[in-house]
Amino acid sequence: MNTALEELQARGFIAQCTDSAGLSSLMDAGSVTFYVGCDPTGASLHIGHMVPFFAFRHLRNAGHNGIALVGGGTARIGDPSGKTEMRKMLDYTQLDVHAAAIRTQLEHFLGGFDDISARCVNNKDWLANLNYIDFLREIGSHFSVNRMLSFEAYKKRIETGLSFIEFNYQLLQSYDFLELYRRFSCRLQIGGDDQWGNIVAGMELIRRLEGQETPAYGLTFPLIETSDGKKMGKTEKGAIFLDPVLTSPYDFFQYWRNVADADLRRFLLMFTFLPVAECDGLAALSNPNAAKERLAWEVTALIHGKDAAERALSGAKAAFGGGGDRAAMPTVTLDRAHLDAGYPIIDLFYDARLCPTKSEARRLVEQGGAFITKNGTLEAETSVGALLDTATLDEQGELIIRAGKKRFCRVVFAGV
Repeated sequence: MNTALEELQARGFIAQCTDSAGLSSLMDAGSVTFYVGCDPTGASLHIGHMVPFFAFRHLRNAGHNGIALVGGGTARIGDPSGKTEMRKMLDYTQLDVHAAAIRTQLEHFLGGFDDISARCVNNKDWLANLNYIDFLREIGSHFSVNRMLSFEAYKKRIETGLSFIEFNYQLLQSYDFLELYRRFSCRLQIGGDDQWGNIVAGMELIRRLEGQETPAYGLTFPLIETSDGKKMGKTEKGAIFLDPVLTSPYDFFQYWRNVADADLRRFLLMFTFLPVAECDGLAALSNPNAAKERLAWEVTALIHGKDAAERALSGAKAAFGGGGDRAAMPTVTLDRAHLDAGYPIIDLFYDARLCPTKSEARRLVEQGGAFITKNGTLEAETSVGALLDTATLDEQGELIIRAGKKRFCRVVFAGV
C-alpha cells in the first residue's frame, strides 16, 4: 500500500475505498489531486466536520494536492445524507457569509491556500447559473433512479419522506467531481462514509463522460462516535464549533480534556499529527490525565493557535487547583451590589451562566453539585436559601464556582 494510505490506515481513517490497489499505484506514480467538500449551512464548522480535513493535511504532507470545496451552490438544496428531515432553505446572501467564514477557518487549519498543494473553490461558481434542461439532458440522463434509491442515504430518507429537490443533490455533487476532474485533473474524492453513494455516483459520471483511461477514485472515513455512542463533538450544550464565539477556546480545550479513556488513543491518532508511536505511548500511560491534557493542547493549538491553547491550559490548571492563571478561566463580571444585599446562590449560578434556568440552578444546589471557593478550596453548598456576601470572596476579591464536576467559572465583582 502507498505510504500515504498506510498512514491513514494506521491512524484509523479509512472506512471504504473504491479501488485500494489502483489508488495506491496512482499515488506511487506521483502527486494526486483530491478534494473534499462541505456545505456552508451554518456560520461555522464543528469538530465533527473535521475528520476529512485532518486527512487532507496528511495527504498534503505526503506530497498530494488538495481542494477544499465550499458548497455555496449545493447548500441551497441540502444534502439528505444522515438527515431525517429536509434542511432549512438558505438564500445566497446567507450562504455567502457562511462560505466566507468557513473558508477562513479552513485556510487557518490547512496552513493557507497556495492554489497548488491546497486551494479553495466554491461550487456556486458553476452551479448557480446552470440551465436546468441542458443539465438534465447532459448529466441527468446518466443516472438511474433505481441505482440512486439503492444507496443507504436515500433508502433511509424514503421512510421519512424525501423531497424532489433533495433527490437532485447526488446529481449536483457528482457534477462537482466532474468539474474538478476537468478543471484540475482531480482524481480522488474523500469524505465521510455517509458520502459513499454520492462519491461512487460522481466516479461513474466521470467514467461515462470522460472514458476509463484516467479513472477516478473514492475514499471514505468513519463517522466518529464516542465510546458511549454519541456523535463526535456533541455535548449537552450542543456542537463543539471552531468559531471561538460559539465555543470558547477554553470550552473547546475542556471537551478534549474530558474525553473517555476508551476514546483517548483513537482521538490522539485522528485529531493530532503526533507520530503513531508517540500516540501509543501517551495512550499507554498509567495516568491518562496527562495524555488527555496533551490531546486537548494539540487539538486546540491546531484550531485556535498555540497562544489560545496555552491560555486554555493555564485556565484549566487554575480551575482544578494546579496553579495556572485564573484570568484564563471562563470569567463573568457581576455587580458587587448583589453581595451587599445578600446574593442568593441560585441567582449566582444563573447569572454566571452555569445554569440556563433558575429551576436548574435550584436542582443543582439540592443535588450537591454547586461548589463555591471557601478558604481557598471548593466546597459544595446544599442550601437553596444560602445568601453570599463580601465575606465569601477569596483574597483576590473574587469567587471560583463550579457546576458539577467539570464546569467552572471565575466571578469578578465590579462596583463600589
